[in-house]
Amino acid sequence: MEVLFQTWPWYVSGFLIAAIMLTLNYFGKVFGMSSNLRTLCTIAGADKCADFFKFDWKTQGWNLVVLLGAMIGGYVAVHFMSDPSNVSLNPQTVEQLARMGIDAPNGKLLPTALFGNDVFTSPKIIAILLIGGVLIGFGSRYAGGCTSGHAIAGMSNLQKQSLKAVIGFFVGGLVMSYFILPLIF
Repeated sequence: MEVLFQTWPWYVSGFLIAAIMLTLNYFGKVFGMSSNLRTLCTIAGADKCADFFKFDWKTQGWNLVVLLGAMIGGYVAVHFMSDPSNVSLNPQTVEQLARMGIDAPNGKLLPTALFGNDVFTSPKIIAILLIGGVLIGFGSRYAGGCTSGHAIAGMSNLQKQSLKAVIGFFVGGLVMSYFILPLIF
C-alpha cells in the first residue's frame, strides 16, 4: 500500500490532543485508555465475578468510541502514514539497540525485532509480552490510571496524584531502558 503522508509533527499532534482534552473537559468527561479495559470486562460479564466491575458501563460508552478511534487511527497511521522520514534516531541509540540485537527501524516507525510478526514465534518474546502486559495492567490499576490518563488528563487538570504517577512512569521507563532491557536482550 502506498504511503500518503509523513508522520505528523509534534506541534500538530499536541494541538489536537489539547483540543480533544478541552472538549472532554467541557463535557465533564475524563480521558483514559485503561478504563476501557474495565468497561470491556464488565460488558463481557466480569461484574458477576468481582465488585470492581460492577458499574453502569453504558456511562462509559463514549470512551469506547475513543478506543475505536484509536484503533482506526493506528490502522490509518500504519497503512497510510508510515513514512517516518521526519523521525530520526540518535546514532548512539541505534548502536545500543544493535548491541542488543534489535535492528534500527530503517524507514519504519518501529523495529521489526520487537514489533514484527516474527515475535509470535519466539517463546522469549511471548514471555516478555505476557509479563509486561500483566505488569502494565497491575501498574495502571495500582496507579489509578494509565500513562495517557495521568499524563494527558490528570496533568492538564493539575492533579498531584497524576504528577506522582507520571514521575513514576518515567523513572520506571528509565530503569527498564537502561538496566532491565539490556539484561533481557
